[in-house]
Amino acid sequence: MNYSRFLTATSIARKPSPIRATADIMSKAPKSLISLAPGSPNPTMFPFKTATFTVENGNTIQFKEDMIKRALQYSPSYGIPELLSWLKQLQIKLHNPPTVHYPPTQGQMDICITSGCQDGLCKVFEMLISPGDIILINEPLYTGVLYAIKPLGSNIINVPSDEHGIIPEGLKKILSQWKPEDSRDPTKKTPKLLYTIPNGNNPTGYSLTGDRKKEIYELARKYDFLIIEDDPYYFLQFDKPWVPTFLSMDVDGRVIRADTFSKILSSGLRVGFMTGPKSLIERIVLHTQVSSMHSCTLSQLMISQLLYQWGEDGFLAHIDRVIDFYRDQKNAVLEAADKWLSGLAEWHAPKAGLFLWIKVKGISDTRRLIEEKAIEKEVLLVPGNGFFIDSSAPTSFFRAAFSLVTPEQMDLAFQRLAQLIKESL
Repeated sequence: MNYSRFLTATSIARKPSPIRATADIMSKAPKSLISLAPGSPNPTMFPFKTATFTVENGNTIQFKEDMIKRALQYSPSYGIPELLSWLKQLQIKLHNPPTVHYPPTQGQMDICITSGCQDGLCKVFEMLISPGDIILINEPLYTGVLYAIKPLGSNIINVPSDEHGIIPEGLKKILSQWKPEDSRDPTKKTPKLLYTIPNGNNPTGYSLTGDRKKEIYELARKYDFLIIEDDPYYFLQFDKPWVPTFLSMDVDGRVIRADTFSKILSSGLRVGFMTGPKSLIERIVLHTQVSSMHSCTLSQLMISQLLYQWGEDGFLAHIDRVIDFYRDQKNAVLEAADKWLSGLAEWHAPKAGLFLWIKVKGISDTRRLIEEKAIEKEVLLVPGNGFFIDSSAPTSFFRAAFSLVTPEQMDLAFQRLAQLIKESL
């Protein structure tokens, strides 16, 4: 892989911060090291002295004086070493990436911690997307990504998709306007990357099948583009076995995978992790060094202590409990939709995630229905137009999130919505 051809001028210009480098040294150094390097505040002046967190099984995570000093201090831009080590083993267990033992310059798997998925993705886009670059997506698309990509001035091409994700034949048709060897000619402007949420896509809840992933990966190899595998709902797949990931197929080192703890441990702790070829992960870390500097140390230590306390089996047992909860929520929202919206709207049952994507029959633009009438009836939903490249175009869709509401609230909301749809027809 020639990674340099994918990088923006801004990313190429980034150099390591000499001050941030001292944080990495200190994190691995013996206590005998006399450090006059970093401008770190003296932790004895921090007003917080201890902390205790109670976990759902009744166990506690205790931050005594030495640990709280570390938790409230600067830490390495890559992430704290013990959390990185745990996550590396988790990725190997779950995905067994072919690149684990590759040489560092030839796509070796690497991991860094980010302040949630969104932070990592924004840094990936800044690293890869220059004005005029061709970017492949499948709409409807998560607004946080769509609105991050748009200002970068790329040429965004939508790849056809259905309830099973991206349609490989549709991708082939788009790619057929180039020859595979065109990727070696910068003047040809071939697609640089494909971005997708393969499981429980936001907003649709649709998931990409394993066979389609294999076809898509082979097309990425043929036309030499990167795959950004944004998988925040990987741990919210309702059925097992889970579909193999792009990372598990990545023999070239062309996949950058985004994971997060937001949906399974806490969204407020803001801890995610990016997995991909070392040459590109290093570039994300260089950006972190001069922006957020590092993810919250306290959050990382909280999660790290919990994961080591649980072990892999305990973590996966927690995941099973989370899936059971959201599966029940999904079943409840489908029951409410069947009860009140049958004949008025159509939808597909989500395979993963937190969302139901609903198309209203007979109404070509749901914006006023959702943004005005539904709110007047105290029902809050998201109109579908914001999830498309052209957000000004009318759409019959809207998104309903089923994560927070009770079955009784779902029932009442769809009852009110059904009445509004009937009045609008």
